[in-house]
Amino acid sequence: MAKKDPTDLTVEEKLKTLYQLQAALSAIDEKRALRGELPLEVQDLEDEIAGLTTRVEKIQNEISEFQRAITQKKGEIVDAEASVARYKAQLDEVKNNREYDTLSKEIEFQSLEIELCNKKIREANTRIQEKKNELQANEEVIAERQGDLEMKKSELEEIMTETRAEEEKLKEKVKDLESKIETRLLTSFKRIRKNARNGLGIVYVQRDACGGCFNKIPPQRQLDIKMHKKVIVCEYCGRIMIDPELAGVKIEKTVSAEEKKTGRKRAIRKTASSKKATDANDMDE
Repeated sequence: MAKKDPTDLTVEEKLKTLYQLQAALSAIDEKRALRGELPLEVQDLEDEIAGLTTRVEKIQNEISEFQRAITQKKGEIVDAEASVARYKAQLDEVKNNREYDTLSKEIEFQSLEIELCNKKIREANTRIQEKKNELQANEEVIAERQGDLEMKKSELEEIMTETRAEEEKLKEKVKDLESKIETRLLTSFKRIRKNARNGLGIVYVQRDACGGCFNKIPPQRQLDIKMHKKVIVCEYCGRIMIDPELAGVKIEKTVSAEEKKTGRKRAIRKTASSKKATDANDMDE
């Protein structure tokens, strides 16, 4: 059987198909709501772990740089000590005070260089220890977050397993229904649904009011909705409106205040009439 062109559908068929689409999309929303904040929590944990891992790598690089600096300073100390030993040996061979003063200054300079290098090494070792403590703290946090992530992923996977099959069926249904709706109307419906806080793009009339924003609908507009002659949207919230009968929803008839008042008056009149009849019977007796 050839598939019916969406543009050939009557307004009634379009509205009915739209409402079926809304029902399927709402069911998917409910399935996703079961997951709650888990997907976001999983994403946040993964982002945090990634940030901490980058931080750990940076700390490790800083430790390596300090260690290289220590190695370099130790080499400079060895060179300086060798220079001091050489200059001291030359002191025994000096021929005048000028040479002696020059060698003494070189020895003093190299000794200061050794002290400076040792100071730099001590500072570097202190920084290395601080960085190692920081590294350990970050690694502990990563391990803790990794445990939380595995637990959240397990919970999410369990929920996904329970709902995946049904959600896939609903997605197929949505795809099929969307193919039956003309593009312009479908685009409008999706835009309305996106802007609606509860995700409802089409609603049925409830107690003479819009089922989305609950603002009262004038009687003439309600009649237009029941006629199914054109697509009508709520003038307050912009949602497409459909009558309950077409939506397949049974609405219990509500008794208006006026009807209740009339009913009470009738009951009072009936009671009064019954009392008069009883009094008349008593007089006859």
